[in-house]
Amino acid sequence: MATAKLYSSAGEQKGTVELTAAIFEQPVHRQALYEAVRNYLANQRRGTHDTKTRAEVVGSKQKMFRQKGTGRARMGSITSPSRIGGGLAHGPHPRDYGYTLPRKVKRLALKSALSDRASAERINVVEDFELEAPKTKVMAELLGKMELEGHHTLVVLHDGADALFKSARNLAGVRVMRSHELNAYTILWADNLIFTQSALSKAEEVFA
Repeated sequence: MATAKLYSSAGEQKGTVELTAAIFEQPVHRQALYEAVRNYLANQRRGTHDTKTRAEVVGSKQKMFRQKGTGRARMGSITSPSRIGGGLAHGPHPRDYGYTLPRKVKRLALKSALSDRASAERINVVEDFELEAPKTKVMAELLGKMELEGHHTLVVLHDGADALFKSARNLAGVRVMRSHELNAYTILWADNLIFTQSALSKAEEVFA
């Protein structure tokens, strides 16, 4: 059975925690991971790119010179796409790149990502603790004692841990999210994952 190291709130190792096989011991499905990452990045795109058509370019709409008798090729508006400074034909315009991925594929990708990190022993669990006020120094010291400084780290917290959330989100290379917000892209981004005990229980309850 897959296990994770258990740490106290002071960063001292206290033993191990067994991880649910239904989430952390599944075959890694590469295609599902690819589809989940592609979907996540597509949904993050803002799609605000825009180019001007011949109707939007500033310029005279008057015919440049008469049709016949000049010996030159006939030419209409100066805003034509065939002229320098004219509009762009078939250029990009604002659009939404997002699309919906089937729920089963997203769940399969999530379990594959968690199983991959569990098999590499990159999942850690910290006993539940609270802070009266946000203190980034506390979280920085915890990561230092766990020897996770300088690595991409995903901290997964339980609902209501607002002070902890604010304490960890300013650290370089650290991302913070709630257990129900887990996604395959962020898990693959992280070199190591840190769950609080309550967050781990909630994740196993939701995704198992």
